[in-house]
Amino acid sequence: MAMTRRNCKNDTIILNTIEGLVPQDHEVRKLESCIDWSFIYPLVEHLYSDFGRPSIDPVVLFKMLFINIVFGIGSMRKTCKEIQVNLAYRWFLGISMDEQVPNYWYYVKISDN
Repeated sequence: MAMTRRNCKNDTIILNTIEGLVPQDHEVRKLESCIDWSFIYPLVEHLYSDFGRPSIDPVVLFKMLFINIVFGIGSMRKTCKEIQVNLAYRWFLGISMDEQVPNYWYYVKISDN
């Protein structure tokens, strides 16, 4: 039998959406359908200014913490790294593949305050 070597094709462009790649029965889809995250906005509105740099959506920050706890990842640094490569987590957060994942330093700053 002849040996076959597979050529790595990491530069292939695939036309698909994150929506189409996350299975319908994935845990994050179930969580998203059960929780209305809009309650967070009025709770944190007083903490934000009308001036300065654009902020990260507070729902995204809460959902990142939620991922950390529910999936037992442990550290926020590791959670951020997991979100970078996990399409289901990106779908849950509404972060496209060309967007950066918020840095774990946001959580360090929050805990310091």
